[in-house]
Amino acid sequence: MHDELQDLKNLGKTSAQWLHAVGIHNASDLRRHGAVSAYQAVKARGFSASKVLLYAIEGALLNVHWNQLSPGIKAELNQQLDGVSPNSNKR
Repeated sequence: MHDELQDLKNLGKTSAQWLHAVGIHNASDLRRHGAVSAYQAVKARGFSASKVLLYAIEGALLNVHWNQLSPGIKAELNQQLDGVSPNSNKR
């Protein structure tokens, strides 16, 4: 069976299985949820995903390898994960 998620950059069998388990079955689902929400759903389901999965999902959405994400993008993802608005420090 063809798995559309595994066609995306950075996502392999295990990450695709985790995403399927939380109701994300294709690229459209992943875009709709976004990287942070998808990562949070995987973690809430009890899977032992590291932050690399968060970056991998974002990279998949941007079609870049996760380790090529800029430090700024990674910081913004982490702030969103922590529930902090990325612009909350700016006045």
